[in-house]
Amino acid sequence: MWKKTSLGVWVSVVLLLAAAMLVSCAGPEGATGPAGPVGPAGPAGPEGPAGPKGDPGPAGPKGDTGPAGPAGEMAELTCMECHNDTTIISSKQFAWETSLHGSGTAAEYAGGRSGCANCHSGGVFKEMIAAGQTPATFEGGEAGVTHQDCRTCHQIHTSYTSADWALATTDPVAVFAYEGVTYDGGEGNLCANCHLPRTQIAEADADGMINVSSTHWGPHHGPQAAVLLGLAGAGEVEGKPGSHYSMAENTCVTCHLGESADHTFEPDVAACQSCHEGIEDFDFSGLQTEMTEKLATLMESLEANGLLDEEGEPVVGLHPANQAQALWNYIMLAHEDKSLGVHNPSYSRALVDWSIAQFEE
Repeated sequence: MWKKTSLGVWVSVVLLLAAAMLVSCAGPEGATGPAGPVGPAGPAGPEGPAGPKGDPGPAGPKGDTGPAGPAGEMAELTCMECHNDTTIISSKQFAWETSLHGSGTAAEYAGGRSGCANCHSGGVFKEMIAAGQTPATFEGGEAGVTHQDCRTCHQIHTSYTSADWALATTDPVAVFAYEGVTYDGGEGNLCANCHLPRTQIAEADADGMINVSSTHWGPHHGPQAAVLLGLAGAGEVEGKPGSHYSMAENTCVTCHLGESADHTFEPDVAACQSCHEGIEDFDFSGLQTEMTEKLATLMESLEANGLLDEEGEPVVGLHPANQAQALWNYIMLAHEDKSLGVHNPSYSRALVDWSIAQFEE
């Protein structure tokens, strides 16, 4: 006889029997379905250890040598042409320091003045040349005041090649006080930029007088290039270029530096001997002795007639035109040109002779 069983037990029995029936009725496993879409990439994992280095492959064949390129700046060892253990720089510097350009006081008192610095300061001169102007027109002058030193005349450290020996300019020079006149004296053109008169003598006024306007009156300050051309004097004297302009290839440089490139800039008698065989000094044929005596005679006449004072300075004021012209010639030859006729013998003689004659009438 069945015992009375609780409802919960019967429910459990029924569920077990149902599960057994489902298991006994399941079929075989079906085929795998198609792959679903690729999911997003996961984060990168840590870098693995490096693999072993492979052996280098064999070297390829060497190519043919190409044509040589242009030599570099250092190929000439140009720096060592100057910067070495010789005296090539120091000897020139020593000579230059004894020269008027290196030791004179002009840079000190005029190198910073407007209108003067163009020639009296080496740095400003270099700016003027670069601008293609003359002492009469250049209004720059931003460089510091210097003597006329190495950089004034040479292209120092601009290319770091042998071109640094080149002169700052050798272009022909306009003689700016004389319209249409050009000085073309080779390497001496560098010097001629400043060794020219700043002005011509004034014309006489209606009364036949010329005004000597200051104690600096005259062909200020270095008229040597004009004297070589037969210019810059006053009075009824016709000049023409002298042989030292027409026959000396580089004019100033030929005579004042010579073959040794002496940077004292004193004229070299040896340079004269190529034309004047056997010459021993600059008093060739007694020219300088003659000019010294004639200039002394002219000075006495100027002092006696009130055109020069006891200090040898021009007397400011109005003077008869011919006497003022004689004064101009004296100043130019005795105080400015200073060659005692050598730069242009015929022209210098003619000027001093005419000037002396103005006090003999």
